Amino acid sequence: MHSLDDLQLESNNQIKINFNGGDLSSDAGLIPINEFACKIGFSQLLQSHFKTNDTALRFHKDNENAMQKIYQTIAGYFQDDDADELTTDPVFTSVLGKRKLASQPTMSRFTNRCDDICLMQFEQIAQELRRRIYSIQKPKQVLIDIDSTLFATFGQQEGNDYNQHYSNYGYHPLLAYDGLTGDLLKAELRPGNFYTSKGAPAFIYPLLLEYQQDYPDIDIYLRGDSGFADVMFYEKLESNGVTYAIRMKESGRLRSAADELESELIDLTKDNQVNYAVVYGEFMYKADSWLYPRRIAVKIEKPYGQMTHLYTFIVTNIESKPEDVIRFYCNRGTMENFIKESKSGFNMKAMSSHDFVVNANKLQLSALAYNLLNWFRRLVLPAKMRKLRIDTLRLKLIKIAARIIHSARYITFKLCSSCPYQNDYLEILRNIKNLTVKLE
Repeated sequence: MHSLDDLQLESNNQIKINFNGGDLSSDAGLIPINEFACKIGFSQLLQSHFKTNDTALRFHKDNENAMQKIYQTIAGYFQDDDADELTTDPVFTSVLGKRKLASQPTMSRFTNRCDDICLMQFEQIAQELRRRIYSIQKPKQVLIDIDSTLFATFGQQEGNDYNQHYSNYGYHPLLAYDGLTGDLLKAELRPGNFYTSKGAPAFIYPLLLEYQQDYPDIDIYLRGDSGFADVMFYEKLESNGVTYAIRMKESGRLRSAADELESELIDLTKDNQVNYAVVYGEFMYKADSWLYPRRIAVKIEKPYGQMTHLYTFIVTNIESKPEDVIRFYCNRGTMENFIKESKSGFNMKAMSSHDFVVNANKLQLSALAYNLLNWFRRLVLPAKMRKLRIDTLRLKLIKIAARIIHSARYITFKLCSSCPYQNDYLEILRNIKNLTVKLE
């Protein structure tokens, strides 16, 4: 606690400022998040399933450091240096059950110890957490939106390379979200020069196998852009019972196969070359590398005031009208919002280590933070707050002022009396209490 003389303002000499307010925190919204994490056994799962290869006896254990990193990320403290500013923060120390938080050097050494074994541990933890969340609210369908993105890098980082598509240096990770809930189902860091579909079958197969074995009654759908137009990927999806819609790159052969449909559009617009017009259709198509033909849904449109025709080709095994298939595919645009939230809201794009595997582990920690908040938002937030993005949630829910009062038996958090979201805060705690979770 700082001991300073009161500062008097020139703008209003009746106002004085000092830093002697007592045990205060601006992150009281972490309390219900920690309550939710406790309800689903989050920290206990880290304690039993996560351990680095460190053999030293340390005061700050690996699972505690991981939990601290996750809570710091949710609260918007992205840098390891922030740990030094939060060392004795009463909310952080209370939710983590520690007298003092791990410092910046401790957090940096922790992440640098993470290796390939830790990546496998994170994958197992993610699967077990998904099982627990599904025990609360099991979906009837899962819509896998798969895509890649760019994590910019700086300097000579391992795996850093030039990516032609993004015209920049960085990593080129694969991400798979549930397009219906926003859950991050899987994330994998890859070198920057990897093509979009490289390794995609191996990336998606463990996830499909998990759903086949653990949730055979859940229907699985998948959407992907033209970067995933690969016969090996199609075959992996088809052999695992996945219903998919993947865009294909426009080519002369595909345009030739759609000649009749284009003639229909020409006839439709011969008397009106100004207004927008569109036609839908389908045909069976077999590329040279395919063992058998596949269904192609087609959309050809003439934009308003233009003479050109724009083509959309979707390879699919969905048994629906072509316009419904096209509409289903185009709705994958929501995934861009999930990626944006993950990168900016949870600092997933920050690849600050020289070591590739360390950066891959940082990605998994950010993914856990993202999912914990997303489950919290979906399962216990009031209905009016469930569509709020993380920046808004931090402003309305997490960044709530609190004063801490210590007594012989209790620690009392006195939250800001003027908080406009008091009723929502209490409703969240009631919703958490009413959850029924199958931990084992």
